[in-house]
Amino acid sequence: MEPKFLKNNTLKRIIGFIFLFQLLLPSFVKGQDISLFNQLNGRYDFTFIGNTLNPDENTFQYPTFLYTQSSATLNLQSNDNVIAAYLYWAGSGSGDLDVKLNGVDMTPDILSNVVGTSSNLTYFSAFKNITNFVQTTGNGTYTLSDFDLNSLVTTYYNNATQFAGWAILVVYENPSLTLNQINIYQGLEALSPNYPTIDSKTISLNNLYLISNTGAKIGFIAWEGDRFIQQSEQLSFTSNGNTNILSNNINPSNNAFNGTNTETNSIVLYNMDLDVYSIENYIVPGTTAATVSLQSAQDYVMLNTIVTKLNSQLPDATIVTSNPITSCNSREVTIDFTVSNTNSTEILQSNTPITFYADGQAVGTTFTQNSIPIGGSENGVFTVTIPSSVPLIFNLLAVVDDAGNGIGIVTELNETNNTFQLPIELIVSPEVNSLENLISCNLGLTRGHFDFSSYENIVKTNPTHVVTFHENYSDANTGINPIFNSNNYEALTTPKEIFIRIENEFCYTITSFQLLTENCPPTIYNAVSPNNDYSNDTFYIEGLRDIFVNFKLEIYNRWGKHLWTGDNSKPDWNGYVADGIGEKIAPSGTYFYILYLNDVNYPEPLTGYLYINR
Repeated sequence: MEPKFLKNNTLKRIIGFIFLFQLLLPSFVKGQDISLFNQLNGRYDFTFIGNTLNPDENTFQYPTFLYTQSSATLNLQSNDNVIAAYLYWAGSGSGDLDVKLNGVDMTPDILSNVVGTSSNLTYFSAFKNITNFVQTTGNGTYTLSDFDLNSLVTTYYNNATQFAGWAILVVYENPSLTLNQINIYQGLEALSPNYPTIDSKTISLNNLYLISNTGAKIGFIAWEGDRFIQQSEQLSFTSNGNTNILSNNINPSNNAFNGTNTETNSIVLYNMDLDVYSIENYIVPGTTAATVSLQSAQDYVMLNTIVTKLNSQLPDATIVTSNPITSCNSREVTIDFTVSNTNSTEILQSNTPITFYADGQAVGTTFTQNSIPIGGSENGVFTVTIPSSVPLIFNLLAVVDDAGNGIGIVTELNETNNTFQLPIELIVSPEVNSLENLISCNLGLTRGHFDFSSYENIVKTNPTHVVTFHENYSDANTGINPIFNSNNYEALTTPKEIFIRIENEFCYTITSFQLLTENCPPTIYNAVSPNNDYSNDTFYIEGLRDIFVNFKLEIYNRWGKHLWTGDNSKPDWNGYVADGIGEKIAPSGTYFYILYLNDVNYPEPLTGYLYINR
């Protein structure tokens, strides 16, 4: 048996080596700031399991290798129900990203790194959400394998920072527990002491709320802490202006990061820590924020995760909106909404206000109708009127627990999750181009033919609009009985109003134009052959009768003798002389006509020659 003094001398040499390698260790730069990652509320608590892959404490002499796997046991009570489970693994290097847990491949959801400034060596922590995996696996042995950093040992051995380890954070539910709030803060921050200079960090813990300090606790996942280095090492908790140094039976007040697991009372969790501390006496009801401070003059520590459990019996109101209903040319919007109290530890009282904002402008407030139980929800419908100052496209923000002034009336577990935003577009009738009236020749008694097919494209301001023509407003308004022959439409009488329906995806606009007729100059056929063959038997003038209803037509022979007078009441001249000049039939020859249209647009008579050929 080795003499006792030899053991003591050996221990002194080890401590000396540790002290020396710590002076030679690299400085660390700040990694990822630790901040709130998740908040869970219910009858919840948490625990850690995990293990190191280091066979011993790091020194310049050993270890010269790292294990590639290790195991830990999860042993929850029979009525514990896993709510969340997160896997962390860390070590030297930039990261082993292909590990296995119970033979199942694990790749990280998040990878964090810190880099030594003097040695330029990199250290990592990986994270993966394994909630479903642990819920399925349950209690038993968990083995992390294929975690091999041995290729880096030689490099990191010179700085005595060859290490590897893993942990699982489990949040579980038990009906016998009080209603608690579990806050999980994570990132990767490292102390960088340079003996005898002390390095320190302070981490803010926000979004807290405490109704009772009974059972309040805080847990840590940390890496690379050394059992035998404790120069000015300290972990403290500050709340409401009071600072207290954290310690327990295996974590002295001057050596918090010492390779221990307070869940199992292990003191050989080399180069990693899974530690939980009671803070019952360090926090008071109503606390909403606290800080954790750590310092060291020698020991290099990387802090990965902080977990708090606080008794918090409060509601947590959230809101979701959906199914916005709008109508054409209306600034009213009807919204379906659901107020939930899911992640809570207390009922949400009735008459909790809900305010809606359109582009930041309050446009309406309503209230919950009933008390909403833990895990429950309530549906509602509310109609808001959007002011004209708000554009057609805007964001509608729903805020629960807001009385319309940005201030709530309910104290909640989480005051930052009360909003839901929904993009809204008010629908309006399509804009249209104006149309001119159409004019056609009077075909008699104001009848006319029209081609307005081109108006289909002219009236549109958007090529996607759908255009239909209608004979009356009622048909246009209902979208029935469209006019199909817009290229050859006959108006039996004029003026005739044609209505146009222009549709976009949601709305329509109705506009119209007039069909008008005018008296066009008549066409005179000046050849007459009155032989009863039904061709040119009379002096026919096209576009005269029922158009120029007050016309007068006079016929003269070539010597200026008046032969015949006609109007709209008489048939066309057939070559017979009205008053005769010796015989009733006008002989073949040339005759002269004078046509008085008696129309304001035609003040002068039309004159010319006509020819009779018998």
